[in-house]
Amino acid sequence: MANRKNNITMYLDEKLYENATFEKENFSEKQIDSTEFYGCNFSGCNFAGNDITNCKFIDCNFSGCDLSMCNLQETQLSDAVFVDSKLMGIKFDRCNKFVFSIHITNCILDYSSFAQMKIPKTPFLKCSMKGVDFSKTMLEGAIFDGCDLTEAIFDESNLKAADFSTARNYIIDPRENYIKKAKFSRDGLWGLLTNLGIRIVD
Repeated sequence: MANRKNNITMYLDEKLYENATFEKENFSEKQIDSTEFYGCNFSGCNFAGNDITNCKFIDCNFSGCDLSMCNLQETQLSDAVFVDSKLMGIKFDRCNKFVFSIHITNCILDYSSFAQMKIPKTPFLKCSMKGVDFSKTMLEGAIFDGCDLTEAIFDESNLKAADFSTARNYIIDPRENYIKKAKFSRDGLWGLLTNLGIRIVD
């Protein structure tokens, strides 16, 4: 088990970290595949474009981090919390599906993918989610609180009881998605009707 160290190359010499804190570290050019992190905190760290394969992040917190375009092939995210972070272009659908669970607040997830994943009750809070792919995703009970869903893809998605009441800019075809008991605001109805050729007038 690793103790906290100050030298980043020393951090990466080990394959297991518990309750460690990483602040403003640049991981983008470091090899960290097949490494396990339990109860760790990452603050202001840069992982952008890195190959983070076969890793485990269990009960970890990311604040103000950049993980854009990271390769998360077979990486396990379990109770991972992301706040004020950049998560653009990430193929979350390549992650290890076993006990996958994330909590995301005020993050940028533009053009990431959750296609064909099962992520019920996942909270997305005040996030930019432009062009995110939710094709065939099970999102039952998911929350999209204050999220921008411009050009997000919903195709054969299970949106049962999902909450879109404060989301904006979504287009969801009720003929192609399961939306029973999902919540939408009056102002957002155009996003359900636009593909049906129906005009909404005052």
